[in-house]
Amino acid sequence: SIHLNPNISNLSNVSDNNEFPPGTARLPGFHVCVGSGGERLLPEWYAEKGISLILNTEIVKADLASKTLTSAAGETFTYQTLVIATGSTVIQLSDFGVKGADAKNIFYLREIDDADKLVEAIKTKKSGKAVIVGGGYIGLELSAALRINNIDVTMVYPEPWCMPRLFTAEIAAFYEGYYANKGVNIIKGTVAVGFGKNDNGEVTDVQLKDGRVLEADIVVVGVGGRPLTTLFKGQVEEEKGGIKTDSFFKTSIPDVYAVGDVATFPLKLYNEIRRVEHVDHARKSAEQAVKAIFASEQGTPVEEYDYLPFFYSRAFDLSWQFYGDNVGETVLFGDNSPTSTTHKFGTYWIKDGKVVGAFLESGTPEENKALAKVARVQPAVNSLDQLATEGITFASKI
Repeated sequence: SIHLNPNISNLSNVSDNNEFPPGTARLPGFHVCVGSGGERLLPEWYAEKGISLILNTEIVKADLASKTLTSAAGETFTYQTLVIATGSTVIQLSDFGVKGADAKNIFYLREIDDADKLVEAIKTKKSGKAVIVGGGYIGLELSAALRINNIDVTMVYPEPWCMPRLFTAEIAAFYEGYYANKGVNIIKGTVAVGFGKNDNGEVTDVQLKDGRVLEADIVVVGVGGRPLTTLFKGQVEEEKGGIKTDSFFKTSIPDVYAVGDVATFPLKLYNEIRRVEHVDHARKSAEQAVKAIFASEQGTPVEEYDYLPFFYSRAFDLSWQFYGDNVGETVLFGDNSPTSTTHKFGTYWIKDGKVVGAFLESGTPEENKALAKVARVQPAVNSLDQLATEGITFASKI
């Protein structure tokens, strides 16, 4: 999956482009490992490593019993070991039969092509109006990117606050207030039920369930994704919407592994089976599968996958990180006023008397490292009031 950070002006392999909108990530040459300190994966890199890189080839059939894959062009590929890394596809409003959802300038963000098309629209519709459907990652990051480029932005989502799968009401209150101060209009508790379009087929407005109609030159939809498992249906064991794996990302079929968004794996830290949609896990699960493949070939042991859930985002001049599990009671610390000069605040999640999750806005690298450690170690907490008073200092002492 591609994580577009609206305030980053430089990712790998970027040429100067003065026409590019300000404050957005540039992705003409995207290398999946650069973000975590890895190498730039140019085509030559694959050749040097003895890897055949086959592009523009869609696999339309997978026969795991005979270890063969068939492409749309009718080519057959045989394998000894298969790694399923098909990721997710975006959920589209047309999937639900929303009227007018096929209009031009309604964008989804999943592939680099999607980002390129959105960039063109930002250039074409200067000082226009955008409606963002959804209040999660895509909604928050794209709202910021569009505002930075002087687009009038309205966010619409049905939940009582933004990013509800992770944020508490107190955390969300900061971001909603901050975005409002930046000129982002937020409409909660309703959904888009239709789109108007002009004679050119371009979107002109968004019709909401509560009866309101919003003018729109650009619409960005971020309502989630679904794992791409169709090729393997009925051939591998599935669980929780993904392909079931063990701690080495082996599936129920010998010599077949699954990584990233499609894998449902044992999360050792919480003794649970989970599926995680995030670039951090995509990279780390791939590393684990490769280690396991080499280990099985060489007859050497490999440690079980012991993942600490990690999520982050950057927008405007904000930057937050979260580690662990967001279950149990919560303790807010710091100043979460949207007008705070430091923007620094955080939250701990406490379950069974132990800290199990930690969130921090505007932390230093050292503080974020402490955040990860406290979520991993899960120290006991004697007093919630004391925890609120100590704030990030509590994590830094662990």
